Amino acid sequence: MPLYLYSILFILLTACGSKAEQVAAEILEGITETEVLVNPAGKTIAERFSPPRGYKRAVQSVNTFGAYLQHFKLKPHGAQVHYYNGAIKPNDNIYDAVLDIDVGTRDLQQCADAVMRLRAEYLYGQEKYDAIHFNFTSGFRADYSKWQQGYRVQVKGNDCSWVKKAAPSTAYASFKDYLQVVFTYAGTLSLEKEMKALSMNDLQIGDVFIKGGSPGHAVIVMDMAVAQTGEKLFLLAQSYMPAQEIHILKNPMNPGISPWYSSNFSGPLLTPEWSFQRNHLKRF
Repeated sequence: MPLYLYSILFILLTACGSKAEQVAAEILEGITETEVLVNPAGKTIAERFSPPRGYKRAVQSVNTFGAYLQHFKLKPHGAQVHYYNGAIKPNDNIYDAVLDIDVGTRDLQQCADAVMRLRAEYLYGQEKYDAIHFNFTSGFRADYSKWQQGYRVQVKGNDCSWVKKAAPSTAYASFKDYLQVVFTYAGTLSLEKEMKALSMNDLQIGDVFIKGGSPGHAVIVMDMAVAQTGEKLFLLAQSYMPAQEIHILKNPMNPGISPWYSSNFSGPLLTPEWSFQRNHLKRF
C-alpha cells in the first residue's frame, strides 16, 4: 500500500467516532491490487513495482545484467512516452512507467534496438567492451572493440567492411555513434538469430521475447518475482514503431497483477501491442 494511504488510515483509525471508522473501511475496500503493487514515489523499477502477495523479488548479484535492469531508473510516475520527434504516444492502457533513457532524434531505436541499447549500455558501464557486439541483418558482426580502435563500418550494398577512420576512443559520444550504426543495420531478424533459445522454466531477468520479421517485435524482461510453487512473475519493457522511449508494459491478460506477467500463461503471451509464443523466449 502506498505510504500516503498508511498515513491516512492511521489518522482515521486512531480518531474517535464511527464516522472515521466508516471512512477507513471504505478506503480499505476501495484499494485495488494495482494500487498496492505500484509506489508512485519509487524512482527505480524495484522501488516502483512491488510483487503481489505470495511472491518474492528475485535477488540479483551485484553488477549483473539482471541487477542493472531491476534497478533501472524511471521517469516520475505518470510520465508520458515520447516518440523520437517529441510527439507523445497515446497511452491506451499500454504502459505503466517510462525508463529514464533517451530515444535519440532519429527513427532508429525501435523494438530490437531498445533491447540492444540496454544490453550495450550495461556492458559499456562495466567496461566490458569486448563483449559488445551485434550482427547486422546481412550477417556482418559489428564489434564495438573494433569501433573503439577507430575503425568504422563501410557499407557497399550487402557487403560490409572495417575501415580505419578515427583515433581510438571509448568516449560515450563515440559509443552512441556506434549504436546508431547498429540500429540502422540490425533488427529483430538478426537479433533473433544471434540469441539462444531457452525454456520458460529457465526464465531470468534480461531474457527477451522476440519474433523476427518485417515487422517483428521484441520485449525484454526487466524484473522477476517467484512464488514457493515455482511460478514466476515478470515485468516487460519495450520500444516500438516509430522509435519511442522505452516503457514498462501493462498486462492486458491479468489486470489484477498488472504490470506483472505470469510464466504460467497458456496460449500466446498477450502484450498490449504484440503477442508471443513460449518458444519466442531467447537469451544473450
